Amino acid sequence: MPPIDSSALTFKRVMLKISGEALMGEQAYGLHPPTVERIANEVKTVHELGAEICMVIGGGNIFRGLQGSAQGMERTTADYMGMLATVMNALAMQSALESLDVYTRVISAIPMDQVCEPYIRRRAVRHLEKKRVCIFAAGTGNPYFTTDTAATLRATEMACQAIFKGTKVDGVYDKDPEKHEDAVRYDNVSYNDVLAKRLGVMDASAIALARDNRLPIIVFSLDEPGGLKGILAGEGTYTTVSE
Repeated sequence: MPPIDSSALTFKRVMLKISGEALMGEQAYGLHPPTVERIANEVKTVHELGAEICMVIGGGNIFRGLQGSAQGMERTTADYMGMLATVMNALAMQSALESLDVYTRVISAIPMDQVCEPYIRRRAVRHLEKKRVCIFAAGTGNPYFTTDTAATLRATEMACQAIFKGTKVDGVYDKDPEKHEDAVRYDNVSYNDVLAKRLGVMDASAIALARDNRLPIIVFSLDEPGGLKGILAGEGTYTTVSE
């Protein structure tokens, strides 16, 4: 891919939302350091262009609250355990980014001062203005809300111009492309269609929040090298969820 001038970036401040499972690589559980490093390199290439980057990482590679509650655990406790898993992932990503000389702050919705910063909106905005990557951890700090909702909430508070949802496929399809060969990919789809057709981009509350704040969601493949950088320059394959 040819060099991209920072003035050509489609968005200047973005939220990158990735699942915890994206950090597993080919493993069945936990963190795969080479995969974490690869994603960190993707973030670095975009950061070097001058984009201001927020991140939210799920915790499903370590613990998922819904699965815990389905197995008889009290839902609130299970969700808090899931939030703590996102902090572990955020710290792993921070370590990978800082090994690449990218200044990074982990900001938690649940105060744990020895480990990371508490969430203070103005301080987080200032970090972004100073070109630090901000990784928001512990979801919204409340049970019953997913990291998709947390990503949309923080993106709105940080005045991000778009949410980039990194997945295993290169966009939104009318059905699961891994199970159906005739699945059709959308180039553009509306928030209401995502909700009505249950397309599984994000959970309903996250989609509704993005819709109410006119925040576009760009779904792309995290497995495609240079994909994030290309999309910020208006290239590549992806789906845009908007009005």
